[in-house]
Amino acid sequence: MKQVSDFVRGFFEDYERGSNALDLEILASRYSDSFMFAGPQGAQNIKKEDFLKVLPARKEFFRTVGLTSSKIKRLEETRLNDNYVMVKVDWNMRFEKGLDQLIVDETSATYILYQQENILRIVFQLDHQDLMKRVRDLGLLPAKD
Repeated sequence: MKQVSDFVRGFFEDYERGSNALDLEILASRYSDSFMFAGPQGAQNIKKEDFLKVLPARKEFFRTVGLTSSKIKRLEETRLNDNYVMVKVDWNMRFEKGLDQLIVDETSATYILYQQENILRIVFQLDHQDLMKRVRDLGLLPAKD
C-alpha cells in the first residue's frame, strides 16, 4: 500500500467531516471554483457555486434512503508533479433501513487535487460507480406505486 501524506490525509478527513455534517464552508474550501466531475454517464464541468446549491437536496435524498454516514476506508496517493496529486478514496457508506437492517456499501472515487503552496483543491472527481444505481441495487429506494 502506498504512503499517504499527512497533508492529503488531513484534507480528506476534513472533507469527510464536512460531507457528513453538510458543512458547506468546509466543502467549498475543498473544491476549485470550477472542476470536472465524471462518472459512468460521462463528464461535465461544474461551477463550485452551483455544486454547493444542490448539496442540501442531495443530502436530504440520501437521508431518506437511510444513509447515516460516509467514512473513508482507504486512501491511495500518487504524486503526479509539483502541483498535482491523484488520490483514490474508498468509502464505506452506512445505510440503516428500518431498525434491524444495517447495510455498509463500499464505493470509490478518484480525485485530482491541485496544490498551490499549502492549499489543496479538487479540480477533478471521478466517481467509480453510479450512486443512484447502487441505492436501487441495494433496495433502498421506496417502492413505486
